[in-house]
Amino acid sequence: MELVENWLQKLKGMDLEHLQRTLESYSAFGPLPGILLPFAESFLPVLPLLVFVAANANIYGLFLGSLYSWLGVCAGSLLLFWLSRKLGGHFGGWLRRRFPRAGKLLGYVERKGFTPIFLFACFPFSPSALINVISGLSGISFRSFALAILLGKAVMIFAVSLLSFNIGDLLEQPWRILLALVLLVVMWFGGKRLEARYQLK
Repeated sequence: MELVENWLQKLKGMDLEHLQRTLESYSAFGPLPGILLPFAESFLPVLPLLVFVAANANIYGLFLGSLYSWLGVCAGSLLLFWLSRKLGGHFGGWLRRRFPRAGKLLGYVERKGFTPIFLFACFPFSPSALINVISGLSGISFRSFALAILLGKAVMIFAVSLLSFNIGDLLEQPWRILLALVLLVVMWFGGKRLEARYQLK
């Protein structure tokens, strides 16, 4: 247990340069480290997801790095949602009866469906692990949750990767900032249209 705690403390304290050197030292494992670190952050939100995403973009390239980060984060989020739903059992109902405010939150997630989960997934500082657990305890459909996570995390990860990839050139390439903003708007409207079309609420 102490070994795991030391490892977590070491990961939390890593800066981008140190993490890049560490990941490069595991290059024999291919994309696996770049996928597993974002996956682990889904369960351990104390880990620095932004640093992982930035390191992946600079090690594997903008598109492959974004893809590996997205695969890891989405797989972790969907697994945590599934575990919450399966293991939570009647815990959601107990929460509603015992804590009315928690019941209102679960009801809000069920009523609004796609939109709040998508927006939370788009922002890198949102408490994603908590959102995944709450969504699992609520009555929202897996399809609606999965769509919101897949699209929202795609926006967040690609935007962070775009802004952190060769960050020294960012001021000379302002189109990268504009593209990140456009991507957010397009994905939000696209997700709303899909939600309406397939009645995912």
